[in-house]
Amino acid sequence: MKPRVATVWLGGCSGCHMSFLDMDERLIELADKIELVYSPIADVKQFPMNVDVALVEGAVSNNENEELAHLIRRNAKFVLSFGDCATTGNVTAMRNQFSPDEIIHRAYVELAEADPTIPSEFMTIAKLLPQAKPLHEVIPVDGFLHGCPPTPDQIWFAVSELLAGRTPVLPNAYLRYG
Repeated sequence: MKPRVATVWLGGCSGCHMSFLDMDERLIELADKIELVYSPIADVKQFPMNVDVALVEGAVSNNENEELAHLIRRNAKFVLSFGDCATTGNVTAMRNQFSPDEIIHRAYVELAEADPTIPSEFMTIAKLLPQAKPLHEVIPVDGFLHGCPPTPDQIWFAVSELLAGRTPVLPNAYLRYG
């Protein structure tokens, strides 16, 4: 039975997933070794149960991110903070100097071209948390993969180690920010 792997995109730019895709031909090798059960690059709507490894990109910045983070922790054996936003908050946390109300006003009123209206209900947008947080401040994580984004080689190394049953111990060259 192949390990069940999920990749998740929370509050961030998707650069980590783009770097994941930049593993190029190694993706074919990886596809033979894993069952990809959840990812923004696959059309799966619900985070599944019994996930062996979850790579989680992005900071926890809204209520939907927070709910998904807790669901991931309940359903994944190993959770890896994937990239600097998940590891430190990084660029996503730059908004922490402003209140959610200031951010919403800026986005929906000040920068509006047509209809400067703040949505009255959060039916179409998730409610911002007071602060964007790195993943480990919301749920326990089992490992960290630094980089903005991590390089394809770093991702390959970490995933290969996890698939071999080892917690990745990244060489110092991989322990970088931005």
